[in-house]
Amino acid sequence: MAKRAVTVFQVDVFTDRLFAGNPAGVVLGAERLAETDMQALAREINNSDSAFVLPPDGPDHDVHLRFFTPTREVAFVGHASVAAHVARVAAGEAKTGRLRQKSRSGIHAVEISGTAGAVHVAVAIPAPQFQPAIDAGARSRLLDIFGMDTAALDPKCPLVVTKRTSTRLMIGLRSAHLLASLQPDLEELKRMTPHLGADGFFLFVRNARGPGTTESRLFSPVLGIPEDPVSGNAHGMLGAYLVEHGLLPVANGRARLRGYQGSSMQRPGEVEVEVDVVGGKATQITISGAARIVFTTEIVLD
Repeated sequence: MAKRAVTVFQVDVFTDRLFAGNPAGVVLGAERLAETDMQALAREINNSDSAFVLPPDGPDHDVHLRFFTPTREVAFVGHASVAAHVARVAAGEAKTGRLRQKSRSGIHAVEISGTAGAVHVAVAIPAPQFQPAIDAGARSRLLDIFGMDTAALDPKCPLVVTKRTSTRLMIGLRSAHLLASLQPDLEELKRMTPHLGADGFFLFVRNARGPGTTESRLFSPVLGIPEDPVSGNAHGMLGAYLVEHGLLPVANGRARLRGYQGSSMQRPGEVEVEVDVVGGKATQITISGAARIVFTTEIVLD
C-alpha cells in the first residue's frame, strides 16, 4: 500500500499567546484518510477535538471539515473551526476573506481577517433552542454537586438548557471569586445528565470585567472533558441566552459579548460573540477569536 502523508497542526485557540486558550488538532490532506484513520489520529493527537480538512464535495461550500474527539465524531466544534482556518492560512491553502464551511451541522459562513502572523477567524452559527427552566428539585441537587447554596445564583438568570448541536445548562452566578473556587463532583454531574438533557454545565458571571463581559467555566464530564478551557460554541449559546432574558444590550439589531474563560486551568482565553437580534430574539450568532500555532508536523501512514 502506498504511504499517505498528512500535515498536523497543534493550535491554541481564543488566545494570542502560546500555551493558553483551547488547544485543537488540525489535519490537512484528510481526503487521503479513511474514517477509521481520522478517529485513530484524533485519539493519538488527544486534544478534546480535532478538525480534519477535506476539499469541497459540492458547489455550495468552499471547504469541508469533519470533527473528531478522541472517541467519536461530532457535528461541529467552534474552536476547532477557528484552528482549521488558521492552519489553512499558514499552509497557504486559504487567505483573508469570506468562505463557506461545510460540516455535519450544515454550512457556516466564515470570515478570515488579520495578517498571516495574527489571523482572526469569525464563524456564523444558528441560534440555539431553549428548554424550560429546570425544576426546584434538580436545581437543589445541582447546588449540592457544586457545593453552593441558592444565594450564589444570579437571580436574573434562570437555569435553562440550551440546545444546538450540543446541549449546555446555563448557570448564572453572582461571584467571580466563587466561580473560580468551584470543585464539583464530576461523577454526580455525569449522573445528572440523563435527568436534565444537558451534556455540559456552563457557569458564568455577568459583567465580570465590565459591561458586556462574562467570566465562565464549563464542565462536561459525560463527554470525557472534566473541564473545557475555552468554548466558542457555549459562548455563542450564552450570548443568545442573555439576549433572550434581556440581559445584554441590543443596538441596531445586534448585541455583543466578550467572554473570558480558562483562568482556572491556567489557559486563559477570550471569545468575541455577536448576536443578530430581531424582535428580541437571537437569529444568528457569530463567534470569533485569535489563535496561535504551537507546532506543525507530518505524519505518514502506511
